[in-house]
Amino acid sequence: MFKKIISIVLILFLGLNISSQACTVIAVGKKASADGSNIISHTDTGPDSRIFVVPAQTFKPGEKAAIYWGIQDADRPLNDDGIILGYIPQVENTFKYFQSAYSHVNEYQLGIGESTTAQRNELTCTRENGKQIMTIEQAQIFALQRYKNAREAVQFIGDLMIEHGFLPSSGDGSETLVIADTEEIWVFEVFGVGAGWTPESGKPGAIWAAQKLPEDQATMIPNWSIIKEINADDTDNFMVSTNYMQEAIDRGWYDPTSGMPFIWQNAYAPTAAVEYATSRFWLFHQTFVPNLKEWPNRFPEGDPYKGISPYFQFVEPLSIYPFSVKPEEKISVQDVMAFQRSTYEGTIYDMTYDPNWLVADGKGGYAKSPLATPFPSSDLRKLLKITYRRPVARHRGHYGMVLQLRGWLPNEIGGVYWVYLDNPYFSPYVPIYAGNLSVHDSYKTYDPNKYDEKSARWAIDFVDNLANLKFQNIAEDVRTVRTPFEDEMFKNQKAIEDEAMKLYKKKPKAAQEYLTNYTNGLMNDVTTMFLDLRNQIITDYTNNHE
Repeated sequence: MFKKIISIVLILFLGLNISSQACTVIAVGKKASADGSNIISHTDTGPDSRIFVVPAQTFKPGEKAAIYWGIQDADRPLNDDGIILGYIPQVENTFKYFQSAYSHVNEYQLGIGESTTAQRNELTCTRENGKQIMTIEQAQIFALQRYKNAREAVQFIGDLMIEHGFLPSSGDGSETLVIADTEEIWVFEVFGVGAGWTPESGKPGAIWAAQKLPEDQATMIPNWSIIKEINADDTDNFMVSTNYMQEAIDRGWYDPTSGMPFIWQNAYAPTAAVEYATSRFWLFHQTFVPNLKEWPNRFPEGDPYKGISPYFQFVEPLSIYPFSVKPEEKISVQDVMAFQRSTYEGTIYDMTYDPNWLVADGKGGYAKSPLATPFPSSDLRKLLKITYRRPVARHRGHYGMVLQLRGWLPNEIGGVYWVYLDNPYFSPYVPIYAGNLSVHDSYKTYDPNKYDEKSARWAIDFVDNLANLKFQNIAEDVRTVRTPFEDEMFKNQKAIEDEAMKLYKKKPKAAQEYLTNYTNGLMNDVTTMFLDLRNQIITDYTNNHE
């Protein structure tokens, strides 16, 4: 019992070490995926959900590229990236990419997903306590503008962090990226070096390491470091900064004379797990490798009080979860989408299973209230005394994606950027191809301070909020419309791409125009769908019916 009490105290304490607990990343190697593609994903990205095309550009010798602070801000004009903190040398030619709060993909099927992670307090650095200027979202943009290859992009981002200093922009946490092309997927982790760093010091401005994901395996990052033991001599599978171990030695976090291996995760992340991370570690492994080992029991088994009992629930050590696993069944794009929509249905983390949602069923027993929601507001949690569980899907989300990278097709057709807006529990995914020439206006229109019916994000958010009128019923109403829409997209995907290939062989630009028109039409359909759902929901669930 004492250990469990300590675990609960550590959860409350360590929750202060990271402001962002929102982003979940999944990566699936091409031999572990259902269709042979490399798959990466990213949920609940930064506040600016607008997605738009930045075209390839040409620059003169000697020009500089600005390093910005404010790329994630949603209340700036579309092409305003914020305050300039510094510059790096510009390249002669940049590639087309799709910009958003965290930019994900370029025209050559180089893809990046991001998850803010926890780091020791001593490594925290801010704009006020040092001269580091390189945010992770700015580094992503630079890499997408300049590289086609994941391995080279990893080294480039690492070099940027060392030279210019890693600057956290989502709370005070560290960062993890999955960086992928059609052949390789790399997990890149970067930590700060603490207060007081200056470029004049000659010291590295960050600590970083990267590990390649085996082709037949999959992994998941839940706002926590996942790299463990590193073999720096194995350059096929690892890349590291020169100080990757020395910082831990100098700070007394690792003794090389101890005879113990150097464990990256233990060295630089906090020393205890927190439930917002372990719950997602558990769900991923329980879902995709249920027979790998005996995972902790997280099923209520008919007891609605089990999940809130401190005598049952505790936080397991992160060491039980490996860097990556070979899934028992191949993972599809739709499987990743389903995981991103999870609210832990049927487990102790399911907030709709809280006993406070139970109401008399009129037959001498109890039933779940139709008001039961997996996204209760802080006020509702206080009123009903509901224990908060951080779901994978987030109703306070922004946007997210699943990226399908396929080397056997031309880049323009092979890269499919499946995106959702606001909350994946409600939002449909729509495809944007790497060859797309534009993004529909509804997906690049959003001002968080002003409702706009021309904004897909606002349309989906409106329905998300209306769901609180009677969540269980309205969620089913949304699925009734959304599921056939998505099913039709996947059913038609091959035919659409076959037609694009025919056009591509004659004229690549014609294929790009065809795919752009197709996907922009889908985005327009989503906006219309959710405006119609809004109107139907307020009609069906108005309090005039009570």
